[in-house]
Amino acid sequence: MLKIRFKRGGRKKQPFYRIVVMDVRTKRDGKVLEELGFYNPMDKTFHINRERTILRLANGVQPTEVVKNLLRKSSGF
Repeated sequence: MLKIRFKRGGRKKQPFYRIVVMDVRTKRDGKVLEELGFYNPMDKTFHINRERTILRLANGVQPTEVVKNLLRKSSGF
């Protein structure tokens, strides 16, 4: 089963997250099937490819709770 979730990057105490599509059995920083966007909680910047995200959601890919909340707040998915 595939999920839309965060992949952490950045330095210590300066997180930066990529919003990616991964298999649920893959480690957090493991192999990515597709990168959909990014989120920087330090300066609250967020960008996502709407077309690819809508396509993935239509194909049955489930977002994690954190990603779902971020999508609702920002772009009204």
